[in-house]
Formats: sequence, structure tokens, C-alpha cells
Amino acid sequence: MSDDRLTRAADRTQAIMRSTLELAQEVGYAKLSIEGVAARTGVGKHTIYRRWPSKGALFLDAVLTSNEPGLDYPDTGDIVVDLRQQIHAAVDLLGQPPLGPLYQALVGEAQHDPLVAAALNERFIRPQADRTVARLRKAQQQGQLSPEFDLDVAMAILSGPLYFKLLITQEPLTHEYVERVLNVLLAGMTPRP
Repeated sequence: MSDDRLTRAADRTQAIMRSTLELAQEVGYAKLSIEGVAARTGVGKHTIYRRWPSKGALFLDAVLTSNEPGLDYPDTGDIVVDLRQQIHAAVDLLGQPPLGPLYQALVGEAQHDPLVAAALNERFIRPQADRTVARLRKAQQQGQLSPEFDLDVAMAILSGPLYFKLLITQEPLTHEYVERVLNVLLAGMTPRP
């Protein structure tokens, strides 16, 4: 394929994903359709289906590539500062528009589509969990966390309350709430004298 054709194909792919996000924000995920995205982008449905097998797969790609969530951990040498900074960034990104409602819809779709669930886990959830556990492990090795503390459980305890508010109660995620979660978690994972 020539460079011009590759560039046009990449541009078309980006236009399709951009249209998907715009349309999802306007009508909601439930009313989003491949036909609507095709019409908005000015391409045929077959052009979309060649790239993505389903609406869910298209939506996943659009959400995860549009913002390239920058949720890497800082390393200030203080695990509390680093957790706070990273979780605040996650709350700011996922807890409000435009990405918040789209991410909620994506997690909802993952409950019905095993391929979307696997891709979401592989491309976003697992990498974030791995980064969290790696940062906790480093802090544990530095003596900032109890050597007996189960880091995988700590990851679940950190993310569970945030997902609970985001997906179940749909209450606002705030920095104050993050502080409450961190205080409870840190009470159990800091080394005992």
C-alpha cells in the first residue's frame, strides 16, 4: 500500500473514532449505531466493519485512543504523595465529562460483550493495576509499607471504592473522597513500630 493510501486510511480511522465519540456524547452509548457513525463520517458501514467487528469494539477503541489516559505514577519517594497524585489524576479524568460518561458506558458494554471486556482489561484496567502494584511494591521494598501487606488486595481496595461511586451509586468522585479512601487504606498498610 502506498504512503498516500496508508495516510488516507489512518485519517479515515481517526475520523471514524472521532465521529464515534462525538455521536456517543450527543445521543449516549445506547443510541449509538454503526449506521450513525458511518453517516456522520461519510463512509459506508462496511468500511467500519472492516476495522471493528462490533459497536462495542469501535467504542472501546475510540474511548481508549482519544485521550490516551496519562495515568502513570510519579515517583517522589513518598508513596502517599504518589498515590494521591495518581488517583486524583484518575478521578479528574474518569470522574467527569467528557470521558467519565463514556468510560461508564464502556464498562457497561463490557458486561455484555466478552471481547470488549477482555480488550478493556488488557488495554486499560490491567496495565493500570500493574503500575499500581509495581509502585506499591517499590514502596514496600523501601520500608514505607508493611512487608506483610498484600499488594494485590491493596490495589483492589484502592480501585473498588472509586468504581463503586463511578458505576454503582454514580455519585461524584472528588479529591476529598480519595483522601478518605487513602486514609483508611494507609491505616492498614503502613509499617507497625
